[in-house]
Amino acid sequence: MNNCLSEYFRVPDDVLGEVESSPLSGDAGFFRFGGDLICYGQCSSGVALHLDGSLNHDSSQEIKLKGEGLALPFQFSDVVDNLRREHYEQSLVPSRERLVSHELVRKTYYFVRGLLPVSVRRHLQKVYFSDWRKRSFPAWPVDFTVDKLHAELLRILMQASGQNRIPFIWFWPEGAPSCLIMTHDVETAAGRDFTPQLMDLDDSYGIKASFQVIPEQRYKVSDEYVQAIRTRGFEFNIHDLNHDGHLYRERIEFLKRAARINEYFRRYQARGFRAGAMYRNPDWYDAFEFSYDMSVPNVAHLEPKRGGCCTVMPFFIGNILELPLTATQDYSLFHILNDYSIDLWKKQLGLIRENHGLMSFIAHPDYLIAGKNRAVYESLLDYLQKMVASEGVWNPLPGEVDLWWRARREMKLVPRENGWKVQGPGAERARIAYAVLEDGRLRFEVEGNRVRSS
Repeated sequence: MNNCLSEYFRVPDDVLGEVESSPLSGDAGFFRFGGDLICYGQCSSGVALHLDGSLNHDSSQEIKLKGEGLALPFQFSDVVDNLRREHYEQSLVPSRERLVSHELVRKTYYFVRGLLPVSVRRHLQKVYFSDWRKRSFPAWPVDFTVDKLHAELLRILMQASGQNRIPFIWFWPEGAPSCLIMTHDVETAAGRDFTPQLMDLDDSYGIKASFQVIPEQRYKVSDEYVQAIRTRGFEFNIHDLNHDGHLYRERIEFLKRAARINEYFRRYQARGFRAGAMYRNPDWYDAFEFSYDMSVPNVAHLEPKRGGCCTVMPFFIGNILELPLTATQDYSLFHILNDYSIDLWKKQLGLIRENHGLMSFIAHPDYLIAGKNRAVYESLLDYLQKMVASEGVWNPLPGEVDLWWRARREMKLVPRENGWKVQGPGAERARIAYAVLEDGRLRFEVEGNRVRSS
């Protein structure tokens, strides 16, 4: 159980009491933990099959103290995994969405999609997403359930053991308060051809990005195109196989496609992946050979596959690191919400920075060719450039986040005279932080500098 906390916070061994859970049985469902944290899984009491029923019982009332440790009425790691892997999602799907997600309906849509005028496709999409404001879970516009669960468990353990100050390895290198990554999914030949201009635009604001490129059918991917991206210090990744919406349709076909995707990773020596249309099934990721994935949204109210991983931090699915999408896609902003400002993005960025998380964007070159859209993106780049400079936000390529998070996972905090030190490869970039308990609330300090409360 403590391994889950250790992976998230990288706390030293044996500084916290043990966390146990009672043997559980019965169906998984929704239940509440603490004030407003919605969990999904098995619990000894208060489980509801529907989201609304989860508010009737607070499972934190069932916590029992065992010395300096705790006995929980649920398995913490399972609940976290259920949220990150969106195992709750089918329990939220309304009947209309079940019809739309039916294989025959999806197959027919993708077959005729190319024949439909853009205006018709966008109208159908708006109808599909018309209920997004009514969805209460995950929370819009950013959901922090997984992050708050970890912080709450740490707080309760500190109270139980009488400790008011616990060291851990800070989330980002050099003590950066949060992290920002920009990514570009190239969906058409026009987007491919606009890539050089988009790199010019990004460079003019000091932003480097990754380009996710479709390797089959959509357009030609020349070696010169790949090399041009890398020569300029941008990152080349794989975007689906052919972007037909069927990658996760059924297991046998998926395994065939995954094998071809793995071949492209070896051919291009790429490390990152994103599925077309953000379709995903984290339980099948063991078939992939890439190092990190970027297909899971934090909150997916405006994605074809609903759900959301409810965290703004990277996390491992087996040996694959997931870098969740935490900001609304440009397509959704422009064509679903009909919003041509950066107000929503600024709100999301502010919330994520308060929680020291990963700010991750998708901006499609295909949709930035139009001058109106590009002007909005330039406003975003200007805002990001000033934010990075004024706040010391870490602004790496996605692959660099992957390398850092893997290194951090191997680091350890060990005691030394009058304090602690970080051991492990890359430890020179790590910073020691402290979770401090004051008046029953948790806040973080990074090497003596106070940061915003969690």
